Amino acid sequence: MPAPQSRFYESHGLRLHYADWGNEGAPPLILVHGGRDHCRSWDVIARSLQPHFHVVAPDLRGHGDSDWTRGGSYALTEYVYDLAQLIRTIAASQVTLVGHSMGGMVSLIFSGSFPEQVSKLVVLDGVTMLPDTPKPPAHERIGKWVVQLDKLHDRSPRRYATLADTAAQMVLHNRRLSRDLALHLATHGARQNEDGTYSWKFDPYQRASAPHRLWPDDHIALWSRITCPTLLLNAGESFLAGARAAGLERYFPQARVETIAGAGHWLQHDKPQEVLGEIRKFLELTEQSAG
Repeated sequence: MPAPQSRFYESHGLRLHYADWGNEGAPPLILVHGGRDHCRSWDVIARSLQPHFHVVAPDLRGHGDSDWTRGGSYALTEYVYDLAQLIRTIAASQVTLVGHSMGGMVSLIFSGSFPEQVSKLVVLDGVTMLPDTPKPPAHERIGKWVVQLDKLHDRSPRRYATLADTAAQMVLHNRRLSRDLALHLATHGARQNEDGTYSWKFDPYQRASAPHRLWPDDHIALWSRITCPTLLLNAGESFLAGARAAGLERYFPQARVETIAGAGHWLQHDKPQEVLGEIRKFLELTEQSAG
């Protein structure tokens, strides 16, 4: 299958990029990546699902080939607005959403805010705010945010001599990555500087935690509004401790929780066939229709 088409749309005054895998006329499915990632991280899943769906994968603001925000603000609700704009751009009345990590949270918030627009929802290791998460006082949240922004202001982007070096850095963070996959992710996740070195495409300010974020009671209220079938797919060896989320389905009208054993947080990279198997089963794609 050839590479996807690069397309752009506008949201909040930003020029945002998305990969369009084609199959227009089929039901739309949107793949939403996580923090410090990009749309081409989904290639294996996109290729598998494209025969059945019009697959679209956005670069969230501040990531990939999308614009960075002015002022470095990256609240989850801003990503939700961008997702709403993308859905308008592709003229979809209903979509299937698949989100990883932060993209999973964005997908959950969108699905709870606009339940009539989502037909099915898959969240890959993406419940990053559990119901028992404590809410620090406002002054502490604002103080932490100011300190984070100050540190980011004084920080210079890391530079790598070659793309292979950027790929090696990714392997340091995820030992399960193959060399070829790491190089693919680095190729689409880094840009070349004027001096020939490479730096990551994502905006460093994406790391800061907005003090006006949603908190557990907000998320629980949104989860209760999600009307579509929902699959919460956790990673067995994730730093998010997905096993603790085993009871989360009680907050959703119709959700189930599954765990991919032997996978870390990047479960779609660590165990791609197992993840695809769960997604295909959930989306009711039979082996005979595998394409």
